[in-house]
Amino acid sequence: MDGYTTISSPLDAALSEARERYIARNHASRAGLALAATVMPGGNTRSALFYKPFPLVIARGEGAWLWDIDGHRYLDLLGEFTAGLYGHSNPVIREALLTALDGGLNLGGHNALEAELARLICDRFTSIERVRFANSGTEANLLNIMAALHFTGRKRVLVFEGGYHGGVLTFAHGPSPANVPHDFIYGSYNDIEGTRALIEANADQLAAVLVEPMLGAGGCIPADPAFLVAIREATSAAGALMILDEVMTSRSSGGGMQALLGLAPDLTSLGKYIGGGMSFGAFGGRTDVMAQFDPGVPGALPHAGTFNNNVMTMSAGIAGLSRLFPPATADALRTRGDDLRDRLNGLCRKAGVAMQLTGFGSVMNVHFTARPVRTPADAAGSDQRLRDLFFFDMVEAGIYLARRGLIALALPIGDAEIEQVVESVSAFIARRRVLLAG
Repeated sequence: MDGYTTISSPLDAALSEARERYIARNHASRAGLALAATVMPGGNTRSALFYKPFPLVIARGEGAWLWDIDGHRYLDLLGEFTAGLYGHSNPVIREALLTALDGGLNLGGHNALEAELARLICDRFTSIERVRFANSGTEANLLNIMAALHFTGRKRVLVFEGGYHGGVLTFAHGPSPANVPHDFIYGSYNDIEGTRALIEANADQLAAVLVEPMLGAGGCIPADPAFLVAIREATSAAGALMILDEVMTSRSSGGGMQALLGLAPDLTSLGKYIGGGMSFGAFGGRTDVMAQFDPGVPGALPHAGTFNNNVMTMSAGIAGLSRLFPPATADALRTRGDDLRDRLNGLCRKAGVAMQLTGFGSVMNVHFTARPVRTPADAAGSDQRLRDLFFFDMVEAGIYLARRGLIALALPIGDAEIEQVVESVSAFIARRRVLLAG
């Protein structure tokens, strides 16, 4: 039973059966994890990718598809947790990478590509007047916090329970031993009055409010627009900065969710797909705040990083933003995601099951509850066993998604692939309807 609990209910029995079929179908992946465990703790170097009894080992990807080392093909609905927007081995991205390779790697100096990518970003995100590059969304958020602390001369940062801003800025259940030791205040997501009160009570000490316009790792729970507006107004009144983490949501339109909401944060954190699928992060915003990083000025804030301006990421990012993902394409992808989520929720309502998908545009998450999901607490009542069962059934149907139920559409996913998703979810509901009664 691989350490799982004793079967005690129809749901336990169904999950056990699904897990055993998974084990039987994936001998090579199981052996791959065992081999990796001889040199890495748990055979893992990225916690989000591990799940029991063992994760699939992916051999290759092409377009919208993945193959594991057991030879199974999957429709990729994970989309590398939103970073894989362009799909696998996109020819435009591949050409850009080869061109960069031909020009030489690790140049050790300024290059012509970095300013071009910076211009594309500043043109798309109107609140970003100046931008600097990093290697991940985690770094982008850390550097934005540093900028806010130094600019305001204050020490406190308001974050929200359920938020995730990187491996050392994770607030799923409040404080984490992995987090950097900033002076954090913890607010409740989508709680307008409570958040205003926290900002006002800490007005003389508060440097910044760091917030996602949609909780990503927290279950794809969108912020109420009024909640974000309230943060913008309250931070301005308190002299604090608003940092909008758009690492996951920037794909929502040509200018991210902030453009759709008419929101002007002081600083924005970016990452994921904007580097063309390569390691990437960016932070930027108001000219006066970002001027702190001008190395030509005495006392400038330090910001190092060997690969901040690496030519592979710069070249791939330029190709992606300029040739593959113009604003019209971003709008079309958002519509495709909204339509899919509406169709899947329609299936759930018609069947009368305690199952729903939340999200915005092309990023969504499944929850096994019938009540509205506006906060992490609303989603906490979902039975993890149902989420596990959904994962195993989808994998068996040839669909790869996050174990936690995250779905992120990539550009190569077309009408035929959307129909496959709808049919597979419909089959899951029909097969597991009794267990989903709630």
